[in-house]
Amino acid sequence: SLLALGLLAALPFAASATDGLSYNYVEGGYVNTDAKGGDADGWAVKGSVAVAPNFHVFGDYNAQETKRGSNDVDQWRVGVGYNYGIAPTTDLVARVAYQKFDPKHGPDFNGYSTEVGVRSAFTPNFEGYVMAGYEDYSKKHGINPDGEFYGRVGAQAKLNQNWGLAGEVKLAKGGDKEWFVGPRFTW
Repeated sequence: SLLALGLLAALPFAASATDGLSYNYVEGGYVNTDAKGGDADGWAVKGSVAVAPNFHVFGDYNAQETKRGSNDVDQWRVGVGYNYGIAPTTDLVARVAYQKFDPKHGPDFNGYSTEVGVRSAFTPNFEGYVMAGYEDYSKKHGINPDGEFYGRVGAQAKLNQNWGLAGEVKLAKGGDKEWFVGPRFTW
């Protein structure tokens, strides 16, 4: 009975990667933020590597310049994700990350984010995802940014086995929006 209990406990970790979805990719492109505090745009690079059938590590970096005041703002995050096949071409995805918000003129903030959602390969050439998340930054220099909930919706049109065009929109509480578009290389 102990052996059966151990096998039952390992079952969620034994599922293989979902057909049509790869967690091995790198992408780069244009990023734009429309926020109450000011608009900004620039470039971003993102990537993910599968480290086990159901686990991946990921990271993002973007560098933007505000349209008012020409202030440079760098943001990055690094984290780990868990993906579990819930249908032949659909994964349930959960992620947690450490992140940093670093304006060139002003205090930088360290924080975390956590999100959960669904990623699906609708056809062999098109996939999409929807995520709900929460992010929070630590208090620094007497400034205590509010944590906030957000939603992310993204898609990829696959041009061939390795190349595609990816896009994403992140909507935060209060109406802030960030969107990204660029090529993705998958292996």
